[in-house]
Amino acid sequence: MGHDHERRRVSRRRMITGIGSLGLGGLFTAGAHATSEPDTYAKADALFAEARTCTLTPSAQQGPYYFETRALRSDIREDRAGVRLRLAIKVQDGDTCRPLPGSVVEIWHCDAAGLYSGAEAESREALSGGDDDGKTTISAGEKFTDMRPSDGRRYLRGAQVAGPDGVVRFTTIWPGWYPGRTVHIHVMVVVGGNRALCTELMFDEAYNRKVLALPPYRGHEQPRDTFNGNDPIHEDGMLTHVTEDGDGFLAVIVLSADPDQPH
Repeated sequence: MGHDHERRRVSRRRMITGIGSLGLGGLFTAGAHATSEPDTYAKADALFAEARTCTLTPSAQQGPYYFETRALRSDIREDRAGVRLRLAIKVQDGDTCRPLPGSVVEIWHCDAAGLYSGAEAESREALSGGDDDGKTTISAGEKFTDMRPSDGRRYLRGAQVAGPDGVVRFTTIWPGWYPGRTVHIHVMVVVGGNRALCTELMFDEAYNRKVLALPPYRGHEQPRDTFNGNDPIHEDGMLTHVTEDGDGFLAVIVLSADPDQPH
């Protein structure tokens, strides 16, 4: 266990070192067309004001489909079809409420059909009735380890480094769903090489209904069986603040982490 933890710290340290040599400007070049509009920044600032909080963000298990991608990019869509979602995340210290610049924020989620990249075979099995990270048969205290990817796909996965304001921005698609779970995005926050927070981001059901009624989401083979109200992991502190943004949506959230309590 100690060896694995140290390996993760070294891995993250190397990634952060690489980021430093590349420069933040270079990181945001990929997908810059999707995240640089002044109107979107103004909307994000307004939503951050509404989302202000000093309460520690609820944590969640990382689930069975997590692995370090080292994909340092803001646009993580690749070839995945779906409604565009711009995501702005502000990371702050849960004790002082001050931003945590330099934090590495990694996100991953399923596509419109419920599949995870790097784990397409496993998530297809979950869709057909096998185990997944949201089945209610999984206990709240169950631990998951980093998986070994079973395929070479990396869509809807990526990491960014928080700037001086503690903010990272991603462009992705609205997540799909799969049996036993509501619509969600997984998030890992790494501070100083340690995993300081693992949580999930969720969305108001009014927006979920609106998006999932559109193609390609409405082509899902199974009826949706889990919503925010009966999801085993959902907590109000995981809800993002959402607004319409051109032909898609903008969602923001403030994540309060405890850097002194690594996960």
